[in-house]
Amino acid sequence: MDLPTLVLIAIALGIDAFAVSLSAGAYLVSADTRQTFRLSFHFGLFQFFMPILGWLAGAELTGAVQAIDHWVAFGLLALIGGKMIKESLEETKSLKKDVSRGWSLVALSVATSIDALAIGFSLSLIGARIVFPAVLIGIVASLMSLLGVRLGERVSGLFGRRVEFVGGAVLILIGVRIVVEHTLLM
Repeated sequence: MDLPTLVLIAIALGIDAFAVSLSAGAYLVSADTRQTFRLSFHFGLFQFFMPILGWLAGAELTGAVQAIDHWVAFGLLALIGGKMIKESLEETKSLKKDVSRGWSLVALSVATSIDALAIGFSLSLIGARIVFPAVLIGIVASLMSLLGVRLGERVSGLFGRRVEFVGGAVLILIGVRIVVEHTLLM
């Protein structure tokens, strides 16, 4: 997979973390350095590990699904992208406590990185390597989270849902591209 596509995937995956960080920053109003670090570090860490777990699961199943792998990858990306778009159109729920601590942080880290699990699975199905994409996804998610917290403090979450919509659309378009490329190679 080429670098521009990987960067787009990393940005699209980082949008969930960005949107949650934006909301957290708006809620915390003046997040201290530790809160900002905890959010950005954990979101990036989970975004790094989840594609690896998905890739390992997909590597076990590759032989069985090679004939339909491009459709599976498209389906996963379309499902994730559709979910992101749907969530972007729903009303946001208000945060009630410091989300940069304890189980709230773990739950948000998992929730924002579930999509990365499916991406890792998809990458294994198309025969892509995982280490560089996982590192890139983790770094981008961490940086987007850091930016989200800081921006959220300033703009109080005005753009969070719109950005999530764009991220979902990007994932769907990447899925379409995979199907088109596979069809052209056949």
